[in-house]
Amino acid sequence: MTRVVDRTPFLAALALLAVALAAGTAHARSDDRNQPMRINADDVDGVLQDNADVSLSGNVRITQGTLDIRADRAKVTMRSGEISHVTLWGSPARLRQVDDAGNPMDASARQFDYDMSGDVIVLQQDVSVVQPRGTITGEKLVYNLTTSRVNAGAAGSRVVLLIQHSTA
Repeated sequence: MTRVVDRTPFLAALALLAVALAAGTAHARSDDRNQPMRINADDVDGVLQDNADVSLSGNVRITQGTLDIRADRAKVTMRSGEISHVTLWGSPARLRQVDDAGNPMDASARQFDYDMSGDVIVLQQDVSVVQPRGTITGEKLVYNLTTSRVNAGAAGSRVVLLIQHSTA
């Protein structure tokens, strides 16, 4: 007898991974979520259930519209059929997206953690976020999606902000 495996939670997890990370960019392109998603990795390992972890490893690449995520590894944690946490690792992991005005945002760090229950994204180790209006670099950056509050810095390290002059 052939067993049919419902892959819906797994596919939902991967789809929401890109959406979750895209939500971290305050000015993400509004139509990216309606675009087809392509997910590539050398290996996928996990349990296809509502309360499980799914790991992607080796040349992880997720694209959807202008969103382009690249990492060495990714882990998606599902709880009650919903994504509760997403982690990306890389040397560095990279996220690129273009907003509705055509402005790119490039973020890189050795680790991205997105806690969906707290709506908080944490970038750690060799953090760099570059946008046309400026950049921020440091060892740790915490961004609260609900309040838009940014906290950057780590013990023994410095944060560097570069704010571009408006030409308008």
